[in-house]
Amino acid sequence: MRRLLAARAAQAVVVVAVVATVVFALIHLAPGDPFGAALESGRVSPEVRAEWRARYGLDRPLAEQYVRWIGSVARGDLGWSFSRNRPVAGALASALPNTLVLMGTALLLSIALGIAAAVLQAARRGSLVDRGSSALLLVFYSMPEFWLGLMLLLAFAYELPIFPVSGVVDPVMHEYMGTWGRFVDRVRHLALPALTLTLLLSAAIARHQRAALLDVARADFTRTARAKGLSPRAVLLRHALRNSLGTTITLLGLMFPALLGGAVIVETVFAWPGMGSLATSAIAQRDYPLVSATAIVGAVMTVAGSVIADVLGATADPRLRDA
Repeated sequence: MRRLLAARAAQAVVVVAVVATVVFALIHLAPGDPFGAALESGRVSPEVRAEWRARYGLDRPLAEQYVRWIGSVARGDLGWSFSRNRPVAGALASALPNTLVLMGTALLLSIALGIAAAVLQAARRGSLVDRGSSALLLVFYSMPEFWLGLMLLLAFAYELPIFPVSGVVDPVMHEYMGTWGRFVDRVRHLALPALTLTLLLSAAIARHQRAALLDVARADFTRTARAKGLSPRAVLLRHALRNSLGTTITLLGLMFPALLGGAVIVETVFAWPGMGSLATSAIAQRDYPLVSATAIVGAVMTVAGSVIADVLGATADPRLRDA
């Protein structure tokens, strides 16, 4: 296990470094700079823009900018956000918890719903319930994130105003609520964006888990369990399910980048103030330090998800520990 963790940690460092370098190069090589919009609007003169570029080191060669930036990042200094007018670390500290709450909630609900649907399908293989739920899951699996989010928004925020339209909490009444009221307020704001991601992810998990269950059901040890007189339910839950969870664990590691990308779109649709909204606005305003920092955080989260999936897979299947 230690060798596995060491290897994955070394790979993680390389991946994050490559992502940071590529993002830095691409955003600096694109035409314009963070102060171009102010110049085009006539708010500042070319002389003032040149002074700003010199102040933030944007007039230096790209290689020198990269060396200075990577040195600052290594010291824990992510720079100053031009668009937010605050340190980049402060902007990330405000947005990252919201994204983690959204992704964590969606991930837990997706695992529970996906595995439950797969068990139901495997238990009633070939029945109307199996075929109908498979078709429904395929519909959700095929939907784009933004379209599903908009449909849920129209259905449950406008036509049936059950949930709020946007934000994390009620900007007016939240501070005046009690402890339980604040909790309910946060849950109501979280419901629609989390449901959007849950429906999409649980559909993929259910399809793969169902296939894994049916494959394990044909194994020798499950036939032996049935021959011993165990009920079909006991065989399915105690033997087949436990030995097929490795597929779902591996799938979660592969889906973590997709979950992060989906969260970016969902956060934009529901105006959820997380990493997605932060990155979108930073890209639109050419905020070099903030764009680079969000890319690094995204790479770290993706690599962390992959490492966690590897560790859980090795824990569930000892044969993978020396792989």
